[in-house]
Amino acid sequence: MSKRRLVIAGTGSGVGKTTLTIGLMSAFKKKGLVVQGFKCGPDYIDPSYHTAVTGRPSRNLDSWMLNHELVKEIANRGSEGADISIIEGVMGFYDGKNPTSNDGTTAEISVITQSPVVLVVNCASMARSAAAIVKGFQTFSDDVNIVAVIANRVGSVGHYKLVKAAVEQECGIPVIGYLKREDELSIPERHLGLIPSIERGELEPFFQKIGDLVLETIDVDKLYDLAQAPEIVVQEEQLGIKKAKDIRIAIARDAAFNFYYQENLEMLESYGAELVEFSPLNGECLPEHVDGLYIGGGFPEEFVQELSQFNEVKYSIKIAIENGLPTLAECGGFMYLTDAIGTTEGQSYPMIGLIPGVVQMHKKLAALGYREISGEEGNMLFKHNLHAKGHEFHYSTFQPSSELPSAYQTKGMRGLKKEGFLTRNLVAGYTHLHFGSCPEIVENWVELCRKEKESRSRV
Repeated sequence: MSKRRLVIAGTGSGVGKTTLTIGLMSAFKKKGLVVQGFKCGPDYIDPSYHTAVTGRPSRNLDSWMLNHELVKEIANRGSEGADISIIEGVMGFYDGKNPTSNDGTTAEISVITQSPVVLVVNCASMARSAAAIVKGFQTFSDDVNIVAVIANRVGSVGHYKLVKAAVEQECGIPVIGYLKREDELSIPERHLGLIPSIERGELEPFFQKIGDLVLETIDVDKLYDLAQAPEIVVQEEQLGIKKAKDIRIAIARDAAFNFYYQENLEMLESYGAELVEFSPLNGECLPEHVDGLYIGGGFPEEFVQELSQFNEVKYSIKIAIENGLPTLAECGGFMYLTDAIGTTEGQSYPMIGLIPGVVQMHKKLAALGYREISGEEGNMLFKHNLHAKGHEFHYSTFQPSSELPSAYQTKGMRGLKKEGFLTRNLVAGYTHLHFGSCPEIVENWVELCRKEKESRSRV
């Protein structure tokens, strides 16, 4: 891993971490540096910004879903060849799954990776009080290393100087710059239009502008100096398995289906899978001669009309799964396999029709949170009572047309529940699995794909 890295942490959600992270990435790139992005927690959206800005796949560092050694390994592997790594925090610095510990927090990630921390403070309507906030974050834990502050949403240069004087006097760390309270700095397309906008290059002007503003008002050279950090030592590598690629797994990947943890894909490759991407949204049928299928999450509800019209694409996927193709479908992929998706405007669009029932979109969040996952009986991925961890986040509900076999039993803050749909070769549900939490899932899936390939060769 690059010996220069920074955690961009916030005092709370909504203080401007993502805007500043993107701005810093753009600014460092403008200085000719190779930048690697990371995101604390399970989020897919912010990493897509990082990837677009840096030109390198951003990766998730999650100390609740993954053990600490694996977090270190992901940080090391992801940063190979980079001059500096920027790790964007999640929520407030000390906010995680458990309100009584640092488990799963940005603070814990900073300690695991031994990374210097830059604290982003929303300084609107305060001056000396900003120092009290920073002091609290400094003294709350002896393990963290907060090295600097960025003042966000200041009203003027004069306002910034007041904040800087107070924090530097009381906290003993530099305030290295600021961004003003300007509406045009809010990230466009932060919601469901994000991916297609990035793919079309529509956000590139924003990336350039925020990079220029950061260079004007933040001491990026000072920040680069503060980013010096010790080398991360990984005691035992867990992602180092490399097997010859002897099977092919199709990956649905486009603006409708794009929520994949980078490590999930790389673990499939490590265990012997060649990944073959195709785009249902662009009318591409399931590739020929594949031994497995992975349909990840995304935004199928934003493209229901287009997806519903490609009957040949839908049929190619349906018939392959019905014929035994080992398949994992997560969230958006699960929705795509049902009979139909109903929009909030009252319209219904036919989908693949493999899972009996319909998905109904809602304007309010239907589910959000970490999940402890065990497979229901017959789940091809969870053989031998395996357990994994993952995350659930969606604005829809599934309404089955009859009683259906569930894929998982999941445990969240509200207790246990049955989730998803299961056949002998299909595992589908709203839950996003992180394979790093249970590598045996990958082994089981790849082995089934090999059997599928062998059975096909005997025909």
